Amino acid sequence: MSENAEENPAYDVEVIRNAPFNAESPERSLQKAITPSPNVYVRSNFDIPQLDLDHVIEVRGLVDRPVVVTARELSTLPQRTLITTMECAGNDRLDMRPLPAGEPWRHGALSTMSWTGVPLDALLARAGVHDGATDVEVGGADAGPRDDSDGIVRFARGVPLVEARHPDTLLALAMNGQPLSPSHGAPVRLVVPGWYGMTNVKWVSYVDVRATPFTGYFQRERYVYDYGRNGDAESIHDVEPVTRMRVKSAIAFPPEGSMVARELTVEGWAWSGWAPISRVEVAVDGGETWRDAELGQPASPYAWTSWRCRVSLAREGRYTLRSRATDETGATQPATVRWNRLGYGNNAVRGIVIDAR
Repeated sequence: MSENAEENPAYDVEVIRNAPFNAESPERSLQKAITPSPNVYVRSNFDIPQLDLDHVIEVRGLVDRPVVVTARELSTLPQRTLITTMECAGNDRLDMRPLPAGEPWRHGALSTMSWTGVPLDALLARAGVHDGATDVEVGGADAGPRDDSDGIVRFARGVPLVEARHPDTLLALAMNGQPLSPSHGAPVRLVVPGWYGMTNVKWVSYVDVRATPFTGYFQRERYVYDYGRNGDAESIHDVEPVTRMRVKSAIAFPPEGSMVARELTVEGWAWSGWAPISRVEVAVDGGETWRDAELGQPASPYAWTSWRCRVSLAREGRYTLRSRATDETGATQPATVRWNRLGYGNNAVRGIVIDAR
């Protein structure tokens, strides 16, 4: 059964596709440190499963004793809450040239949410992980046909065991203080802070502990940086897995296309899945003069960092504002991003156009 914004008026999103349901957070939601639940972006590869608290999650593979629990049983275990910024790997795909294949994401496949759930390690510890284990495969209840694969494909992703056992990797049961909705993975989804959204598997059905990395469809054919040779999709591919979110920033105020005073404060957010944000710079009118913004304090180590920068515009007319973030590894947003066949990881500096009066 599918779910879409028209069937559920609680959604307040920009629908990209109704079947399967994919939708962006509206631009105004960037004004808030925590994205309101009706505004949180949705990424689906198949129809949305309709599950309840009796849904079963199995921990299997290289373990001493397989564990089978229901979502209802999970809700009785000790919980923790954390705030994370989550971005779809395909966000800003429409800005890449030539246009890659995939959902036509603009700039709104991005949200910051509060998650409450059980650390995945609690179940792994109960199961008893073998010494030779190195990776974990997590599969959801969503599945369906793909044009480039035979039979029915289930959504699943793999993560290194060290990430799966991190105390902040959760089997989440609630978002923003309320039980998960079907579109956000009810009754249970994986949350791996700092990683692009595809790793945060929804409708979790199994956790398979492995001695080798997972190589299923959504690990090998999708959610990879497939650079090709000279942009030729038929050539020998240079492929890298999509993992953590690249350093990036967004202007939240003023909004795109707005009329502003010539003296204004530009505000926005910056995030990285690799390290804390150390610097944000702002440029006006496409020039190469960048000025430092003042950084705020993120709500958690995994949440975006606010920033603000006072700007004086010399005259009335049209301007382009740009922001550029740097994280503590030294990684900085590039002016352009290397094209890849599937259009992932676009963290290039993006400008917005405003008019000064």
